[in-house]
Amino acid sequence: MVDDLSPARPQSGFSAASVVWHAPAEGGIPRYMLVFQEQVPGNVGPVRSARLYFVLWAAEWKALYAHVGGSPQALARLRTDGRGKLVYDADQFRFGPPYFWRIKTRYAPHNMYTNGKQLRRIAKARGAADGPLKPAWRFDWDKPLAERPVGGRIAVSYLANKIRYDYDRKSNSYLRTVSKEGKQRDADTGERVAPKNVVVMVVRFGPLSDGSPKNRLEADLIGKGTAWIATNGTTIKGTWRKRSNTDPTRFYDAKGDPVTLTVGQTFIQVVPTGTPVSITKGKPAPWVPSPAQLKNED
Repeated sequence: MVDDLSPARPQSGFSAASVVWHAPAEGGIPRYMLVFQEQVPGNVGPVRSARLYFVLWAAEWKALYAHVGGSPQALARLRTDGRGKLVYDADQFRFGPPYFWRIKTRYAPHNMYTNGKQLRRIAKARGAADGPLKPAWRFDWDKPLAERPVGGRIAVSYLANKIRYDYDRKSNSYLRTVSKEGKQRDADTGERVAPKNVVVMVVRFGPLSDGSPKNRLEADLIGKGTAWIATNGTTIKGTWRKRSNTDPTRFYDAKGDPVTLTVGQTFIQVVPTGTPVSITKGKPAPWVPSPAQLKNED
């Protein structure tokens, strides 16, 4: 779980993540969940607290779930199902240094960090299985350059962050920009945050009646809803579906067929029902004659 308030930016760990979830937390202020599989990350953070709907997304992979405390609702579920039933719980309140530490260049609570080496140590201590996982989604390689459009943009807003993706034809990725900070980079590696796939997933959120004044939310994750899926420079409107707490969230086109994503990182922007979503289509790729066509012209 990674912080997304302004004092937490730029965050660390994005470059190594396979999937990044971005969804509202308190009062609509968003928070990230970074999912690592094929790469072991360097520094990751600032690490923040758990929310139940993030736990349920992590449960799709029976993942090690690293966080610093959490909402009473999330912590209660982690106490009963955090030993491998849903996830493997890695709460900083239990696993302190050297697994988690505070850096001195930022102030609390925006200064808690961990890294891939320590996360793997916790996973081993928790008895989490190691090794590759079977993909829940379909993937294919990048389309040829000639089939990729020029430009295109996706934009959504949260209470404390405005997100924009600008499609880059050459790299076949979506360059991510955040709020006033501008071009988003991984603080650990310096790399530009630029996923291969972007999914905007519309979910119904409501106030969580937990007796707290913190304006926490709950989300309806089981069922289906609207989704925009962007890959290879093209964005389509389809649906997301999730059948149970542990069943993967899957994405379908307008005909109900599973979408095919591009091999590489996927960002999932979860937005509440009614959130404006701005989609700007790219222009058709410029026509370039093939060698055979040039020869015929000669």
